Amino acid sequence: MEIFRRLGLAQKLRDAGLPADYPNDCSYRTTATGIELSRIPIPCRRDRYTAVDGPDTDWPTAEPPHRINQIYMEPVLFAHAAAIDGLQILNRTAFEEFREDADGILATIRNLDSHTTSQIRADFIVGCDGARSLVRKAIDANLQGTPIIQRVQSTYIRAPALLAMMERPAWMTLSLNPRRCGTMVAIDGRENWLIHNHLNKEDETFESVDRDASIRAILGVGPDFDYEILSEEDWVGRRLVADRFRKGRAFICGDAAHLWMPYAGYGMNAGIADATNLAWLLSAHLQGWADIKILDAYEAERLPITEQVSRFAMDMAGKVLSQRRTVPEAIEQPGPEGDAVRQQVGQAAYDLNVQQYCCAGLNFGYFYDRSPIIAYDGAAQPGFTMADFTPSSTPGCRLPFAKLADGRPVYDALGPGYTLLRYDPDVSIAPLAEAMTASGVPFAVVDVAAAEAQPPGARKLVVARTDQHVAWRGDAIPDDPASLVAKLLGKNVGLVSA
Repeated sequence: MEIFRRLGLAQKLRDAGLPADYPNDCSYRTTATGIELSRIPIPCRRDRYTAVDGPDTDWPTAEPPHRINQIYMEPVLFAHAAAIDGLQILNRTAFEEFREDADGILATIRNLDSHTTSQIRADFIVGCDGARSLVRKAIDANLQGTPIIQRVQSTYIRAPALLAMMERPAWMTLSLNPRRCGTMVAIDGRENWLIHNHLNKEDETFESVDRDASIRAILGVGPDFDYEILSEEDWVGRRLVADRFRKGRAFICGDAAHLWMPYAGYGMNAGIADATNLAWLLSAHLQGWADIKILDAYEAERLPITEQVSRFAMDMAGKVLSQRRTVPEAIEQPGPEGDAVRQQVGQAAYDLNVQQYCCAGLNFGYFYDRSPIIAYDGAAQPGFTMADFTPSSTPGCRLPFAKLADGRPVYDALGPGYTLLRYDPDVSIAPLAEAMTASGVPFAVVDVAAAEAQPPGARKLVVARTDQHVAWRGDAIPDDPASLVAKLLGKNVGLVSA
């Protein structure tokens, strides 16, 4: 949402999806219409900016999370892209292959209606072409990791009567019972739902599981309940990360580069982060103010953090799978014994899953610790978990969130290239500004009242990239600021210290 804020799309996306007052909660129940075990409260989009209660409200950002299905998100992004001058979108067109030569990339495409092929000459190619990526195969990148974690049978249904049968609706309702565990996601907040049937028994297969019976067991409805199947998909949850994200002038992003179980929503988030990281690096080079070596930072930064986050997701998947396989038989039993079981299971579900649905650590704690375009100072970046992190101005970390004296979020003050945040107005910065200007770098200076927005680390100067990561910090401009600029632009590989 921070990225969409920079694109001017945050509010348009917040206006799409579930109804404004529909709860974004995660509810754990015996069935979707059964007894509630516990609930993770998450504000509806109407209250997203103002809510203060619950585990999902204290986000260190001006753009807290928004839950929106792809069918509502993509039209907003598509309309934005279509309105960009000079950008051409080819629909009904398949990518066939490409080759790289001395002049760049030559890609072959095929029109799906006329079946004619044509070629596109480009400086670079970026494969955002999903799990079966042709670009990934073309650059000899291999997916490595765990090929099978869990099988999931997904069904998109229309069930107009279901909402009224639920005591308290939720964005995500997770059924825990000995017969069939599953997840139900509200798509439009009225009648359309996505049902994930988790195949929890090791000997179950897509062919052996009764789809209809499973859906009814997850929903907690009988044979007389009517619903319409809109689409079906059987899929396998994996943990796979490509061993390279680039070869020459070809790159891969998103599912083309990494696949894992959809925990914490971080598959989509990581893909967007990939694209944003690569986009600003490509922009820096194509606009002429950064060396082509700046592109080495993409794989150096994104591949390690993607590998790390994929293991967070896999660890969470294993714990959740274990929980589903050990649901006590007495969970639906009436009376004190059943109440005790339900309280225990509900609390365990809350404690485990609040980490992934309120995952500040994944979103704000990650850092780049081996980038060729970050000037490290020897300080170690603080560790993070899925849920927790320590704000830090250590190079490679995200610039900690703060409000400026005029009320603006500090991220809104960052320019398209590099921004120097000065926390002491008496420190001379002219040499660095001159070196940046001489290199043609988009460079901004923001004076910050140290008492109001000093990031942890207490350094007087911090250089932040447009993607909000700290590139350098110090108490004074280096003696040779041109070397620092060269480092940030990929022109040398030496370390620069204050």
